[in-house]
Amino acid sequence: MFTGIIEAQAQVKAIRDEQANRHFTLSCPFTHELKIDQSVAHNGVCLTVVALEGDTYTVTAIAETLSRTNLGQLKEGDKVNLERCLLANSRYDGHIVQGHVDQVGICEEVRDQQGSWLFRFSYQPQAAGNVTVEKGSICVNGISLTVVESGENFFSVAIIPYTYEFTNLHAVKPGDQVNLEFDIIGKYVARLLQK
Repeated sequence: MFTGIIEAQAQVKAIRDEQANRHFTLSCPFTHELKIDQSVAHNGVCLTVVALEGDTYTVTAIAETLSRTNLGQLKEGDKVNLERCLLANSRYDGHIVQGHVDQVGICEEVRDQQGSWLFRFSYQPQAAGNVTVEKGSICVNGISLTVVESGENFFSVAIIPYTYEFTNLHAVKPGDQVNLEFDIIGKYVARLLQK
């Protein structure tokens, strides 16, 4: 389980395809602390460390992951947001994040708010449980954010300077895809209301 509080960014050092799988080799500030079999969220996608070599580590994304997330668009040199799993004795700063991306969204607008930024994202109604509510939680590229405006198949979030600079949101522009994980509690409520 994760909280959506980004710990660092990793740089993609190499990408290798093997049948339908894609192996990503990355480098980050805490590579030396990682171990094989450890789960790490990459742009909000929970992936398992499968190899360690020097200052790099490797994770593997299967076809399902590549089709539902923006990881398939990564290139060497790109940066991804990282979060290691929640420790049982940690503060719970974000919201419940599983690292299971529901779908991608499209950045529709980035508006400078004179000291902060307002991002508007749209998404296709792929599942009945993918909804947002104003002041509710949403996970964008692994970042726990509060919804400012919520509509049918779109939402906006306000970004403070720290989040803008410390995550890969500063590189997101209109037309770009982002990974979306909708609030797990909201998804369960929506599912129960369907019955």
